[in-house]
Amino acid sequence: MSGLKDKLQADLATSMKGRDEVRTRTLRMVLAAVSTEEVAGKQARRLSDEEIVKVLTREAKKRREAAEAFESAGREEKARLEVEEHAVLEEYLPAQLSDEELARLVDEAVAESGAEGPKAMGQVMKVLNPKVAGRAEGGRVASAVRARLSA
Repeated sequence: MSGLKDKLQADLATSMKGRDEVRTRTLRMVLAAVSTEEVAGKQARRLSDEEIVKVLTREAKKRREAAEAFESAGREEKARLEVEEHAVLEEYLPAQLSDEELARLVDEAVAESGAEGPKAMGQVMKVLNPKVAGRAEGGRVASAVRARLSA
């Protein structure tokens, strides 16, 4: 079993004992998403830490988008709950890249792929995605690559 999944399960037990409702609810949701991912496909398997980080990233994105939707709909309490869950998920994700670090990685990927112009975005993304996996959201990466190729 992966170390990250063990940590999530141990933290769930601790939060249940401490009666931390937000953390308990969030960790249960994440572990359910991990279990669902493990049994998806033709055959059950154990997820690696990298795959669990992808699940965590996906769940964090859902929480952030839901918080924005609730906020725009004027449902402050629901938005606050989503933000709290997002904060718990952030603790298990790798540190996010700063704008400067992302720009440097984009420049390296452009140089490595020899790409020129906006039509070469796919080539750059293919080189860049493994380097930023879990450390920067896809939309943010794509906009940085787009800006660099159109400059």
